[in-house]
Amino acid sequence: MAWVWLEAALPLGIIAGMLCIMGNAQYYIHKAAYGRPKHIGNDVWDVAMERRDKKLIENLAAASAASSN
Repeated sequence: MAWVWLEAALPLGIIAGMLCIMGNAQYYIHKAAYGRPKHIGNDVWDVAMERRDKKLIENLAAASAASSN
């Protein structure tokens, strides 16, 4: 009778373990595809600021390459 709790704990542990494995799989797949971890809570403003920053960095790199030639 002392081992009855194991009947519930074992499936619960398996389910929790599978959830952790799937969460980590999503993290590593996204990191492999995009080269960086996924940002949590990215909204339209954040995406627009990322595009703006990328464009500014590209323009700065192009300007510095043109001035060095």
